[in-house]
Amino acid sequence: MISVVILLFVFSLIAVRQIGKIKLEIWQVMTFGALACLITGQISPIEALRSINLDVILFLFGMFVVGVGLEESGYLSHISYKIFKRAKSPDELLFLILYVIGIASAFLMNDTLAIIGTPVVLHLSRKHQTSPKLLLLTLAFAVTIGSVMSPIGNPQNLLIALEGSIKNPFVLFFKFLLVPTMINLAIAFFVLRFFYKESFHNNSLNHSQEPIKNKNLAKLSKGSLFLIVGMVLLKISIVTAGIDIDFRLTYISLIASMPILIFAKQRRQILKNVDWKTLIFFVSMFVLMRSVWDSGFIQSVINSMEINITSLSMILVVSIVLSQFISNVPLVALYLPMLLEAGASSREMVALAAGSTIAGNLFILGAASTVIIIQNAEKKSGETITFIEFARIGIPLTILNTVVYYIYLSLF
Repeated sequence: MISVVILLFVFSLIAVRQIGKIKLEIWQVMTFGALACLITGQISPIEALRSINLDVILFLFGMFVVGVGLEESGYLSHISYKIFKRAKSPDELLFLILYVIGIASAFLMNDTLAIIGTPVVLHLSRKHQTSPKLLLLTLAFAVTIGSVMSPIGNPQNLLIALEGSIKNPFVLFFKFLLVPTMINLAIAFFVLRFFYKESFHNNSLNHSQEPIKNKNLAKLSKGSLFLIVGMVLLKISIVTAGIDIDFRLTYISLIASMPILIFAKQRRQILKNVDWKTLIFFVSMFVLMRSVWDSGFIQSVINSMEINITSLSMILVVSIVLSQFISNVPLVALYLPMLLEAGASSREMVALAAGSTIAGNLFILGAASTVIIIQNAEKKSGETITFIEFARIGIPLTILNTVVYYIYLSLF
């Protein structure tokens, strides 16, 4: 139970983010939690090392390298101008961010869009004098909601697609989740507009083309983007064809980062600017969450509830709630075998995908992509989103999103 107390303390510190005059960053709080579990003997050093998902750490490292290359070369600002120059008002800008980034996250994975999207929305905020908190929240909700509808939108969906005995995962996910996801992106627009009324005005937005600062690095970064798209398409083909090849997401990000790491003259500066704090956060999170799981507390809660684990409503509620404590990927890894053993249908499989993913909209720690966005924003501009600021919008949005998925899935 000590690990559970530590977890609650970590949540409290993340909520207030300050002790006296000392301001705390999310990675520092999570690292404190992991160290506390180690010091109190809640997890052994060997088990702590085993708990770290190296694939996730390496995937993020590769994508951070690509993100730094895109930003420092100026190519990221150049692309964002071409995409968002169509927006003539704050309403249109918000709408474009939600749908363009949301749909892209379904194919390029939500963590990828979180990494490269943060500097884009911060740039748009400065350019158009729009609230950075509003655009950061828009980005966070866009990548979470958008990734729901695809089997490769996020790691937990991929796990369900691969381990859930689903023959044609893309067809199945789009059949059940495409329409409600499009509806939920629209709901996010209206919820954000309601909470940030003061950020909307009738003045036209003036766009100016952003020059490329480093042509050589821009070419390398562009090559990395093409590699990502190409390997994602290859991954889709492999999964769809049912070919038994261990082609991990990690390979995509690491291979994509190679042109920059090998050929860029500024590789040392790029490595220096990699967001190491976020990587430390993830290492610490894996250790803390494993410690909590090993305590048996979560399992006892599930057993004491005596629920029908294949019920559509229970799948959504349990996956949303428990994802806040053990994260969505571990939740799916534990829940999926129980569903398979209970003879769950394909509808219940995609319900688990929807619930575990949309859980990221409830609180800051519900989605890795949200943590990435906040850590990146704090590092690049000093802007942040507090636990309360996120929750006041995330709670009603998650409730509305869940209702939409429940109603739509109930029709099948």
